Amino acid sequence: MGHGRRLAAIGAIMLIVGCLLPWFTVGGDGGLPPQVYRSVDYLPGVIAFLAGLATLALVILPYAMGPRQSGFDRGLVFGILAVAALAGVLVWLPLAGALAAPQGLLPDRGYGFWIALVGTIVMCRAAYDIGREQRPH
Repeated sequence: MGHGRRLAAIGAIMLIVGCLLPWFTVGGDGGLPPQVYRSVDYLPGVIAFLAGLATLALVILPYAMGPRQSGFDRGLVFGILAVAALAGVLVWLPLAGALAAPQGLLPDRGYGFWIALVGTIVMCRAAYDIGREQRPH
C-alpha cells in the first residue's frame, strides 16, 4: 500500500470517528442539561460520514479485486470523496446554527468537529499524493 493510500485510510478513520463524537454542544451550565449535536443530525454531516466510508472501501478495493484492475482506484475519485467530505463538514456549520454560538464549537465542547475536519484535510492531502503517484503500466 502506497503512502497516499495509507494517508487516505488514516484520514477516513479520523473522519468516521469524528462523525460519531459531538460536533457542537450548547448549555450544560447552571444545572441545565447540555444540548449535543452530532454530524448525523444534518444531511451534510451524513454526506461527510459516507465519504469517509467510501474512502475506506476504495482503499480496500485493490485487495478485494485481486489481480484485476479497477477504474475507480484513481486520485480523481479520492479527490472527489475528499472534497465531498470537506464540503459536508463545512456546510454543516451554518445549517446547525453553530456560527451563531461559536462557543459551542470550542475543542472541549465540539471535539468531534475538529477531529473530522483534520481527517478531511488529511484525506485531501492523500488525494493529492495518490494523484501524483506513478501507475504501473
